[in-house]
Amino acid sequence: MTEQCQAAIDEALAAIAFDADGLVPAIAQQHDSGEVLMMAWMDRDAVAETLRTGDVHYWSRSRNRLWRKGESSGQTQRLVDLRIDCDGDTLLLLVEQKGVACHTGRHNCFFNALRSGKVKPIIPVEVDPKALYGE
Repeated sequence: MTEQCQAAIDEALAAIAFDADGLVPAIAQQHDSGEVLMMAWMDRDAVAETLRTGDVHYWSRSRNRLWRKGESSGQTQRLVDLRIDCDGDTLLLLVEQKGVACHTGRHNCFFNALRSGKVKPIIPVEVDPKALYGE
């Protein structure tokens, strides 16, 4: 990695206000359509690895480790642009999503909506999760 690339990563990390657990919420949005795909958490290593490789990485609280989006499902995200909000405490990742973004097999994770006083799914399953994760 070049010194210039490392300097850019260091500057980005310095601008981010990680919480007490060392995490920051990251919203993934499809870069060309504006569709909000998902929200996940990033730590310093996830941000740095994302900027270094262009493949989006997150911190998995359930697995307690860094993970590359799509490492087990093949449904990857390629970073187009990383934006930091005015307070530095939320990231917006403009991405190129390959396949579905949600582990439920839907295109995005925001598929439940209030309809007629009830929460109902409004986005269909595109891919059986068992096919994505071999379960």
